Amino acid sequence: MKLYSTNNKNLRVSFKEAVFNSMPQDKGLYMPVEIPHLDADFIKNIENFSLPEIAYKVASTLLKDEIPADDLKALIDDAINFEAPAVKLDDKTFVLELFHGPSLAFKDFGARFMSRVMSYFLKDGEQLLDVLVATSGDTGGAVALGFLGVPNTRVTILYPEGKVSPIQELQLTTNGQNIRAIEVKGTFDDCQALVKQAFADDELNANFRLTSANSINISRLIPQTFYYFNTYAQLKRQGLNDVIFSVPSGNFGNIGAGLLAYKLGLPVKQFIAATNINDTVPRFLETGVYETKPSTQTYSNAMDVGAPSNWIRIMDLFDEDVESLKKVVTSYRFNDEETLAGIKEIDEQFDYVACPHTAIAYLAIEKFRQENPEDESAAVFLSTAHACKFPDIFPVDIAAKIEIPEQVTALESKPQHADQLGIDFEGFKNYLLNKA
Repeated sequence: MKLYSTNNKNLRVSFKEAVFNSMPQDKGLYMPVEIPHLDADFIKNIENFSLPEIAYKVASTLLKDEIPADDLKALIDDAINFEAPAVKLDDKTFVLELFHGPSLAFKDFGARFMSRVMSYFLKDGEQLLDVLVATSGDTGGAVALGFLGVPNTRVTILYPEGKVSPIQELQLTTNGQNIRAIEVKGTFDDCQALVKQAFADDELNANFRLTSANSINISRLIPQTFYYFNTYAQLKRQGLNDVIFSVPSGNFGNIGAGLLAYKLGLPVKQFIAATNINDTVPRFLETGVYETKPSTQTYSNAMDVGAPSNWIRIMDLFDEDVESLKKVVTSYRFNDEETLAGIKEIDEQFDYVACPHTAIAYLAIEKFRQENPEDESAAVFLSTAHACKFPDIFPVDIAAKIEIPEQVTALESKPQHADQLGIDFEGFKNYLLNKA
């Protein structure tokens, strides 16, 4: 597998190099030189395969000979050791539960796969691998658990002060060992900017072996394609062939993975990018003007991103052709008041408790159906996090229905530790150099 930079299509690097470098020096993002099509027989008979079998087929098709077959199978079996059920709410509506991994969020797919890929490629005696990650909520917890105890690695997680939920903060600050957390007096975009500046800094690169665990790392994107194919398999078992996916979207890695799956041959009729009021992409699709803005805090905090990194990849997948993209991707935005109404509606209609991100994806499905009443496709909205992560958002009667997983209860008795920093890069750089 060879990859290029979105800023330089003549560049060629291996998968291993892209994983460890995370982001090219020209500040683009790595993309596959070739996106092969999965063979038609596999797609036609996909309902006969399990999630790990599907994951292996997709990964081996993309990666080719980067990792030997037996090693790749073992890696996937270890990383993807939990289910992603498409729960039926009615004959044409499904919620894809992606929170059955250890951190209770969809980020477990990417973080666990990536950590094991990095561990596989790391050789004894090599320089310590420093993993930098910015999080708006769920990424940090998934990365922390994915890398906890992995030899020869150190993870530094930046998160915005006061803008993650209490459970999310516990997942970031109670790990110890090779995981350290930094509370930044700013927004997620500020955290992300610090990480990006670190990768471009000559002195830091001379002193450390830096890589990222954000969705800018290509090894995060690849495993997220697995559950799109697996969902299609689940629907085919129920006699459904036409599918629409509604994806809660912040940094646009999740829907980017879905669109990569589409380019690999997954037959999806439509993708819906569902956002909160951080609506850079909906505005772009409406006006043709791509204009980022500072992120605004909402109930769906993991989507509070004003400058989504992965939009570059999505445009690249469609060769910068906006009209072609708009045939496949629709986008809607919803505010906090609408989000709460969506949570209540899902509870009343289906007796199902949805986190705020999930509720936004549901609302987008309903809006799409209103605008396209002739479309009879099955609709799948992605549930990206367990509802227990957002206890203060739910009305009392709905909150009472939430079952608290054991791993959350265990966190509450652990000591917390986080360092505090401002948003200036020199402060972050000095922290990295002095805490080495």
